[in-house]
Amino acid sequence: MSHVYLGLGSNLGDKVDNLTRGVTLISERLGAVEVSSIYETTPVGFSTQPGFFNAACRLRTRANPFEVMDAIRKIEAAVGRHRTFVNAPRTLDVDILVFGSLVIDTPPVAVPHPRLAERSFALAPLAEFGPSLVHPGLGLSIAELLSRLPDEPRRIVMTLRAWNQSLIEGGSMLGMVSSIA
Repeated sequence: MSHVYLGLGSNLGDKVDNLTRGVTLISERLGAVEVSSIYETTPVGFSTQPGFFNAACRLRTRANPFEVMDAIRKIEAAVGRHRTFVNAPRTLDVDILVFGSLVIDTPPVAVPHPRLAERSFALAPLAEFGPSLVHPGLGLSIAELLSRLPDEPRRIVMTLRAWNQSLIEGGSMLGMVSSIA
């Protein structure tokens, strides 16, 4: 089984609900997950769009990277994602950030995510799983990569504990989401 780290983002509709629905579907289709806090971040690329809520999750799975990619594309669609153009606003975006120690660039899968080292909105939630987690392609820790980026205004919207509690109270995640703290 491999440890897989996924990045999640939403900037349309009820962003917390979109992320929660995504985590619920990930746990149902790929296995139990651990979640980070939710961060509010500014858009990258197409900047004239609403701000994002971003988070990360960790899971252990027997699925291979191509099966995980297929599952997350279906999950994005189930939460209402319509792919219109690159960096378009979206209800849910799920990316494979790190897949064990694998380094793969075979479309549609590229792991670790090719722009992970440039994206504080992915690195900050990922660092909650352990700042010493190492980027397989670069050999640098997530904490090192994050420290190299310029400070961006980012705010924790919902702490890990509060998000876990809301997931559990919703009933669908009971026993499936655990704390990384």
